[in-house]
Formats: sequence, structure tokens, C-alpha cells
Amino acid sequence: MLLRKSSRVLDSPGSSSSSLVQPQGMWASPSSSVAQGDAEMGSLPASGVPDVLDLSSSEDGGGSDSGSDFEDTLWKGGKRGTRTPLSCTLTAKRPRKDASRDGGSLAERNQEPSNLFEVVRLAKSAMESVVDDWLESYKQNKEAGFLELVNFFIRSCGCKGVVTPEMFRKQQNSEIIQQLTEQFDEDSAEYPLVLTTQPWRKFQVGFCELVTVLVRRCQYSIIYDEYLMDTLISLLTGLSDSQVRAFRHTSTLAAMKLMTALVRVALGVSLHKDNNQRQYEAERNKGPSRRATDKLEALLEKRRELQEQQEEIENMMNAIFKGVFVHRYRDVVPEIRAICIEEMGNWMQSYSASFLTDSYLKYIGWTLHDKQREVRLKCLKALQGLYRSREMAARMELFTSRFKGRMVSMVLDKESDVGVEAIKLLTLILQNMEEMLTDEDCEAIYPVVYASNRALAAAAGEFLYRKQFDLDWEAVKEKGRRGGSRDFFRLLLAFFIESELHEHAAYLVDSLWDCAAPLLKDWDGLTHLLLEESLEEAGWGDQQENALIEILVSSMRQATEGKPPVGRGPGKKVLSARERKALEDDREKLTQYLIPLLPQLLAKFSADAEKVVLLLAAPCYFNLSLYSSGRLEKYLEQLLAQLREVVEKHTCQEVLEAASQALYVLCNPEFTFYSRVDLARSCLVDALTDKFQQEVAELLQVSYLDEDEVYSMAATLKRISVLHNAHDLTPWQLYEPCSLLLQRAVDTGEVPKQVVIPIMTCVHFSILWDLAHVSDTVPAQELLALKRKVASFCSLCQSCLNDMDSSVREQAFVLLSDLLLVFSPQLTRGEREALELLVYRPEVALQSQLAGFLMDHVFNHAELVGSDEEDSEGKIERLHQRRNLLAGFCKLIIYNVLELSAASDVFKHYAKFYKDYGDIIKETLSRARQIDRDEWARTLLLSLQQLLTELLLQQGPDAVYSKAFLEIRDLARRFSMFFSLHQLHNRQALVALHKAGIKFAFQEPAPSGSELGPLNLPFLEVLSEFSPRLLRPDKKLLLSYLEQTCQARLSPQQRGKAWNPLLTYRRSLRSLDDMGSDASRIAAPRPRRRPSAAAKRRRLDDSSQRGDSSLQLSSRLETPTLTSTVLKRGHQPGSPAQLQEEEGSELDFVQSQPWFSSQRSRESPSQQQLRVPRSASRPGLGSRMDRLSLMEEEEEMVIQEESSDEEDPQGLDRVRGALAGRAIGDVLRAYEPRPDWGRPLSHSLAGDDPNVSCVQWGVWGLAPHSPFPWGSLYLAVRTLAALLAAGGAGLGGTEGTKALAFASPAADPLAQLPGRPAPGPL
Repeated sequence: MLLRKSSRVLDSPGSSSSSLVQPQGMWASPSSSVAQGDAEMGSLPASGVPDVLDLSSSEDGGGSDSGSDFEDTLWKGGKRGTRTPLSCTLTAKRPRKDASRDGGSLAERNQEPSNLFEVVRLAKSAMESVVDDWLESYKQNKEAGFLELVNFFIRSCGCKGVVTPEMFRKQQNSEIIQQLTEQFDEDSAEYPLVLTTQPWRKFQVGFCELVTVLVRRCQYSIIYDEYLMDTLISLLTGLSDSQVRAFRHTSTLAAMKLMTALVRVALGVSLHKDNNQRQYEAERNKGPSRRATDKLEALLEKRRELQEQQEEIENMMNAIFKGVFVHRYRDVVPEIRAICIEEMGNWMQSYSASFLTDSYLKYIGWTLHDKQREVRLKCLKALQGLYRSREMAARMELFTSRFKGRMVSMVLDKESDVGVEAIKLLTLILQNMEEMLTDEDCEAIYPVVYASNRALAAAAGEFLYRKQFDLDWEAVKEKGRRGGSRDFFRLLLAFFIESELHEHAAYLVDSLWDCAAPLLKDWDGLTHLLLEESLEEAGWGDQQENALIEILVSSMRQATEGKPPVGRGPGKKVLSARERKALEDDREKLTQYLIPLLPQLLAKFSADAEKVVLLLAAPCYFNLSLYSSGRLEKYLEQLLAQLREVVEKHTCQEVLEAASQALYVLCNPEFTFYSRVDLARSCLVDALTDKFQQEVAELLQVSYLDEDEVYSMAATLKRISVLHNAHDLTPWQLYEPCSLLLQRAVDTGEVPKQVVIPIMTCVHFSILWDLAHVSDTVPAQELLALKRKVASFCSLCQSCLNDMDSSVREQAFVLLSDLLLVFSPQLTRGEREALELLVYRPEVALQSQLAGFLMDHVFNHAELVGSDEEDSEGKIERLHQRRNLLAGFCKLIIYNVLELSAASDVFKHYAKFYKDYGDIIKETLSRARQIDRDEWARTLLLSLQQLLTELLLQQGPDAVYSKAFLEIRDLARRFSMFFSLHQLHNRQALVALHKAGIKFAFQEPAPSGSELGPLNLPFLEVLSEFSPRLLRPDKKLLLSYLEQTCQARLSPQQRGKAWNPLLTYRRSLRSLDDMGSDASRIAAPRPRRRPSAAAKRRRLDDSSQRGDSSLQLSSRLETPTLTSTVLKRGHQPGSPAQLQEEEGSELDFVQSQPWFSSQRSRESPSQQQLRVPRSASRPGLGSRMDRLSLMEEEEEMVIQEESSDEEDPQGLDRVRGALAGRAIGDVLRAYEPRPDWGRPLSHSLAGDDPNVSCVQWGVWGLAPHSPFPWGSLYLAVRTLAALLAAGGAGLGGTEGTKALAFASPAADPLAQLPGRPAPGPL
């Protein structure tokens, strides 16, 4: 279809007002600010601002924007003359290469710097010199120079076409663009602006620079010649309205850069005009004797000249804004939308007097709702540039009040970088327009300081600091440094405690570190604040002290390690030399501050377990060498004394572990003070062991201990066990007394549980320390002695698994699983074959007992749920403990300590306990598959067999109708998903699984006189869930194996029984070709390949050609036509006439395309609804489309199957008939009579006219513009015709003949209806 010339012209730039055109009111919808009829981009609602821009339309579908053609506008202006023919033949200084030559990539076609495009691409010359050379050629011959510039833009689009002088002289812009579109190389969807290699990235920079330098060089004369800029803007406007993305993208970028450069020129002209006005006023205000008349006249003349220049530039900007920006800011391509918004931000910053108004700001406000991340980012960054200036921010009060809610909501954007920029924007608003943000707005940002994303949390931390902690530093100087830090920490604690957002201050410190690190590193002020006695007088209680100590320790860790807390940040970061030096300097400073003060802090808070745990972490961040180099040994002695006091005073597990860790850090042999620390540790252990020996002797002599004696002994053992974890206490020989005590506890049960748990822990660590001392030269007798210890301890722990106390049972299970893992066959890896004697393999009874423990205490709903009175934290803690127990058992399976079959007790609970343990069991399934696929498959089968056996024992044969049986099938389906990938690797294991399952199903014979078949026969239904993962040859093999098993296991009377499980399993093993794949291949000869991007674009472009009489099913479609750039008259969008035309012609035409129905079968239902927006809204259509799609999916699936050579011809006929009936019936029967249709479909289906087929009745019974799916019906009829032509007898006689007549082009009933597209030949 050729393009039409414009029949409607916008106002000429020469007749525009002196000011920029102001768009409509701020609160109008975007569709009201642009010309109507933008079918490609879609329009926004007419009321309000949308939450998200509607950009879901097809990229290249639909018509063009009305009102976006400026070819007539700029050529018919008042000052503009007509085109003059070229005075001479164009002879370019740089001869152009043959653009029609075939080549590979753009770089291969452009080898020599023969034109402006090549010069910019190679980037070997300064852009100013390139533009100067072009200006010289332009001054000599305007048309030739301009043509070179035009062809530069065309080549920049990736188009190999060339605008010749003859085309330029005789054709309108729309005709030129249409011809270029036909010459466009669409073999690849790439063009220079989307290529990401280094040379093309440089070209993109040079492209933008060329436009900017061109305007800057021409700003004093050439841009006012009424030729260059007018013609260039007209061309770029036409290109920006093209359906070809390369044209639209490139021309939009050029137009926006051109607009930016013109804005700078307009700003310069405005400044000159203001200066001229001041000079004129100053001269006129002089006295008559001093006033220079000639100067006044010159100033007046200059002012008139500047006024004309300003008007012309504003006309140019008006043309670009109305012709390009207004349409492209909502383009379907996000890159184009981002370009428009980014450049508009530059206009507002450069020329705020004209552009910083609500009429322009509304475009940025609307685009804040864009669906694409990069567009939202450009909006936020553009607004940041505006709010950064207090003067500009003061002029945006209305905009801020209108879109503030959206900006605040973007803090929680799904893209973290968008949220970061939103918080930065709100921080600028806080600085320059603080009164605009309410407390509610700020409270929506505060919780983000605890976000897991480091950048997002840091941005929120800066906002929090500016709002809450940014003090008046002049007042801080008057108070002194400590007075200022006191105020800061008071505010910080108030926020941390009163907000109740989080329990860990480490995340808050990390969020504030970038903006408040100097204050947070005031360790001297922090410690003195904690040591002051006036805290209680100031109202600081225990909670404030805890929070302050946590902030102190968090700041120490942040300053010395330089990494965020757990769960935040990208992981390990490679630090630079400067960063490492800064960390070492901070470590030195905090060590100097805190070494003298840490003993005082421990002494003050020694009775508070929570505070002591935090303070004991401080030595980990010290530079401990300062104790000796700085002659600070006395503080070391004080610290050791406090450590001993803490150990003797507390029995809390966390405190003892923290003290043990601090003592371990100090006990480093590399330090010169190691002997002192070792002596202090030995004294502490001596005291504890002496006390323990006395208490053990008393306990072995008597059978009863009072409560105080039990508490004392349990506390002593607890301290020893915790120290034994980090320190080698082998010289104190604790194994023998502890093992005797544990043996007595097992034999008599007289030892209290408070004592049993630390005893088991001490024995466990004693064995591990003995293993740590083993070397290659250790005699075999010592290895055997250690193995006997291991066997004895495992036996004792196995006995403890039956203890009455749950804590004892769980501790025994944990220690047993850890010890079995340590002494597993993994022990001999890494050239440690000498340790083979130490490998301990658990007996079968122990394995069974471990599995039984899991069944009783992990996979137990009663224990897992707990009592209703238990709080949520307690339930979470119980769940965490059970997850640890399950993980320990799974590790034994993965590392071959337990047989793989033991995992069946875990796998069978995969679906039932998926919410609590799904991740652990899933990882175990994956790891077990890597060990042995065959054994893994047998374990899965064993899990299902156990579940079914238990169900049949509990409920009998009726269990197959219960919910529990469906859960077993669901578990089998989940198991089958693990066979989806790597089918060849899983093939043998899957076939073996099926065979074993078949044997199990027929293993138990049917009871005498029973009609239900073998007892385990329902297992075949479970087994059928694995059938879709089988390859087709394996299905045939298993089907044969099933028949053989039936012959062997069933009696002759039972073989003819139609048991449902057996039928279900047989159907799952039968391939689709057994049910008529040949007929399906006739209906659809071959599956279609997924079309490329270029092919999709060609197809969508071809949809605009309404004049074709038929559709060609060739592999190469016709060249797409260009969307018209002329202005259209006629009905406005939304009018009844236009809606009727769209429903009756365009939609039906697209649906009648042969690729439409097959493509819809591969789309999701939501995509199908987007394909048919009007019809899909009618009731019942969604279900009809789903049925049609399912029908087509089944046909395509059948296509991919190979047919069997042994097929029954009559069976094929029945299949063809069935497919034919479904093809027509699923389309026609789904439609009920509608008022807007002609005859009801009941007449059509009844066949009241013997001379008309049912299909023709159905078609003729519809009104011309009904929403009937013509493309779907046509596909169904084509399928029917192909089936009947192949010899099918499903619909014979008259119906078959009439259906064939319907499908032929000569007797097409669709063609007889008004407005119906004609289908192509078969």
C-alpha cells in the first residue's frame, strides 16, 4: 500500500507564537496531550494517571501516530520557499560504496572512510573538524551537503539504502522512507545503536557528539537559513514514526540530541536578549544630552533580530517536541522511552525558564509508572538533577505534591537499583523541600535500613542520617566532641529501640557507615559513655546499655573487617591496598582506645550475660601484638582475670562459648605473651578438673545427689565441655571418668540429665582431640584403642536414643551422627590410607534405630506443631532443632555412612513435609542421584512401596479412593520431575524402576473369589506418573514386559478383567502414534520453527496490506510497507465506526493468518488474551480459546512423534473422523446465539438445508462483524479437508464433499461475506 500525502497540516513554525508550545494541563491523561490514533503505542486512560503505562502492544503492529508528519508543515511555512532542483549533479568528496552489495555484518560492509558515516565510525578525526568539513561542502551546495547528512542518518540506522538526488527532488519524505524500508536489510535485527562491541559503542558516542557539534557550529547563521533545520527535522520526524525499530530508535535519538543542542542555543539567545534589554534600558534612562540615538536604534535592531531568532528556535523545538517526543515518550521500545525522558531532564536543567513547568513535568511523572527498569531509572535521575538545586525545587511544589506518593512507593521497587535512586531523590527533596515530606512518608523509608541489599540500605541510611542525626555542627563544637557524640548516640539509640524494626544493630551500623563513619568510630566517646555513672540519671536503662554495647562491637567489626554483616552484600570483596591500610589504621586506633578500658567494661557488666557476650567479642578485633609492643601487659593480666571470673560466675552456654573463644584468640603461640595466657588457662582448667574429680568420686559412691550437688556438678561439666571444644584438655585425662559416669547413667539411670548431656559432650571432644593427635607414625595399637573408644561411645549414645528425656535423645543423636561422619570412609581420603583401621561402619541395628528416631521425633506432626500455648519463637526454635537432626541424618546418607536405601524413610515424606524440610530433602535427592542412579531409583520406588503398603494395611482395598492415595500419586509425580533432565543418563534407572514396580504390583496374588485383582495392583497408577519421562522405545519395551507379567501372574479368568489401574498404566505406556499419528501428520505436515525477530517484524508489517486477495504460504513474505507518516482524517479512536472497522477487518484478518493459530498454541492464555483484546472480554471466549489451543497443542505433539508401521487402516479412519469432529465442533458448538449474529447456530448444526454443509451454515449464520474466531475456524476446516483428502471416513458422503468444497479457494464461503479476508490456497 503506497503512502498518501498529508491532507492535514499542523501550524507552520513560522506562524507559531514566540513561546514554546505548552502541553495541556498537568492532570490530563497522556492521550490528551498527543494526537489521537496511536495504535502502536496505545493510549493511556482518559482520567487520572495510570499506575503503569500500557505498553503491551506489539512493537511493530498497528498504525502510526496521527499528527506526527511534519513534511508539509515545514515546507509550507510562511517564510519557506519551494524546493529548487539541484543545479548540478551530486559529486561527493568521499565516493560512496555500493550500498546494495551483499555482505555479512555492518562492519564488513563499511571498510573505507568514504563518507560521513565512515568518518564517524572510525573516530580518527576530531568531531569539530569533521563538522567543519561538512559545513564547507554544505555552503558550496546545500542539497548535496544535506544529502550527505541524510545518508549519514540512514546508514546509522543500519539501512543499506541511499537517498539519491532524484529521490530527494521528486518524492515526499514518506515516499522516501517507504523506499528505504523496502531496501532495509532485515537479515539481522541488529543495528548500530544496539550493538555492544567497543567500536560501535564509540560510534554511538560520536553519533550524539556530531549532532551536538553541528548545532553549536551553526548556531549563529546556518540554523536560520530556513533549509537545513527545517528539512532535517521533517526527515527525523518521519523516520521516528516508522514501524521499523532501527529507523524509529536512531531518529528519535538524533531528534532528542538535536533538541538538547537547540535548547542550549535558545538559552544563549535568551541571555543575549536579556543583556540587550538591560543595555537598552540603561541607555534610555540616560539624560537627553548623554543619550546616544544611534546606539538605541542599534540596540532595538539587535533586539528585533534576537526576537526573530528566538521565535525560529522555539518553532524548531515545538516541531521536535510535538512531532517526536509526544509520540515516542511512550514508544513500545523501552530504550526509546528512556532517551526521551533523559533528554527532557537535560532540557529542564539547561533552560528551566521555559521547560521547568508542570506542563512538561507531567511527562516525567507519568513515566514513573513505566514497567521497564531503565525507563524508571532515567525518570528518577532526571528528577534528581532538578531537585539538587533549591531554586528549581521551589518551582516544583505542585509536581512534588502530585507525584510524591509514587516516588515514596518506588523505594520498595522490585529492582533494587531503582529503589536506591528513589531514596536518593527523596533525600534531595528532604534537603531542599523538607516540608514536603511528612512523618508518614519518612517512616516508609526507615525500615529499608535493614534491607538485605547493601546499596539500598546505605541509601536509606543516608536519608535517616539527614532526617534524624544531621546535627547543627556549630552547636556541637560549642559542646565539645563528646557532647556531640553523646547527642548522636542518644538519637541513634532512640531510633533503634523505639522503632522496634530489628533486633541486630549490626545492620543499622552498616547502613549508616558511609555517611556517619566518623561518629560511629568514636570508640573513646562510646566507652566513656558506657563507663559513666550518670547513665541511670539520664534515663538510660538496661535496654539502652545493651544496644549501645552492640553498636560499639558492630562498629569495631565494621572498621576492622570492612565487610557487611551476614546476609547482606555480594560476598567476599577484594580490598585494595589503600582500603587494607585504612582497616589496619582503624584496628590500631580501636586497640589503643579499648585495651585499657575493656577490663573495666567487663568488671562493670560482668553480672549481665548479654552484655558480657558482646564485650568478649572485642579481642577478636584487636591488634593483640600491642599488648607486648606497647608494654600493656598489665591490662592483659586484668583481662585474663576478668575472663576467669566470667567463666566461674556464669553457666550460660553463650557466655561460656564467648569466653572460650576470647581465650583461644589470646592463646596464640606466635605472641610473646603466650606463656602468660597459657598459664592462666592451665590454672582455670586445674581448678575445674579438681572440682570435677571430687564430684565424680562422690557420685560413684552414693546413689543420690541433692539439688545443689547436681547443679554444681552440671555447671562444672558444662564449663569443661565448652572449654574442651576450643582447647586441648587431653593432659587432664577426662575421658576415663566421663565414660564411667556415662556408662553408669546408661546402666542405672541414676545420673541426672543435667549431668548426662555435658558428659556426652566431653567424651565426644576427647575422642576428636585424640584423632587430632594421630599421625602417620602412630602404632596400630593406639589406632585400635581409639577405635574401641569410638565403638564404646557409639554404643552408649545408641542406648541414650531411648532415654526418657528428649534433650538427652537429641544430644545423643547429634553426637552420634557427627562421630559417624568423622570416622566414615572419608577419613582415608587425601593420602591417609594409614587411618583405615579407624573407619567405623555402623551396624544395621544402629542404622534402623537412627531412622526410627527420625520417624518419631522429626517426621511427627504432633511434636512439630507443639502446644497452642507455645509462642511462635519457641515453635521456630523447635523446627530449627529438627531441621538440624534431619540434616545430620542426610549427611550420613550422602557420605556413604548409611546405605542409600535408608533414605527411603526420608524421601517418602518429601511432599507431606515439604514446607518444613523440602529444601533439605530436595538437596539430598539430588546428591543421592549423583552417587548411584540405579540405587537411587530403587530407593524412590521403595519409598512409594512403603507408603502404599502402609495405606493398604490401614484402609484395605478401598484406600485407592482416599486422599492419602492421591498424595502418594502426587509424591510420585514430584519424584518423576527428577528424571526430566538428562533423560539418556536416567534411562536405565527409569526402566529398572518401572520393571520393579510392575513386579511389585503383581507380587501379591488376589484373594480367592475377589474381583479387585492383586493386592498391590493400585501401585500401577502410582507408577504411571513416571511414564511421561520414558523414551518411546522404552515404552514399547515396558508394555511388552507388562503383558508378559500379566500372562505369567494372572489366571486365564483374570486376564480379561478391565481393572482401572492396569488400564491407566497401559494408556500411559502407549505412544500417541498408536492412536493415529499418521493422520495428525497429514493434518500438519511439519512443525513450524520458531520465527526469528526479523521474520516476526515482516509478518506484522504485512498485516497492514489489506488489499491482498489471498495469503501466500511461501517461506519468504513480501517486503513490509512503511507506516504512513502523513496526517489522517476520519473517525477519532473510540468512535463506533472505527471500532466496527477494527473488529470486522483488522482483527479478523490477523486471525485468519495461517501462522496465527499455530503460534497461539505455543502461547500462554494471558498472551492469547492480548492477541484478541476485544473478543477475549466476552463471556466464555477464554474457555473456547483454551479448548482450541489444547486441540492444536495435541496435534503438534503428535506431529513430532514417528508413526508405527503396524497400524489398522480402519483405526486410522476412526482417528481421522474423531479429529475432524473435534476440529469443527470445538469451534462451532462453543458459540451460543448472540443478538448481533444472524441465524442461530442451532439451525446450522441441525442441517435444515440439505444443500448446505454444516460448516457453511455456521459461517453464513453470522453477522459480518461478529466476534467469531474466523482464523481458528479456517484452520479447523483446513485440517478437516486434509484428513478427508487422505482417505478418512470419519465424515463421509455429502458432509465430506461439502467440507472439501468449503476449504477450496473457488468455493470459499468466507469470501462471500462482506469484510471477510480470503484464505489462501491449501
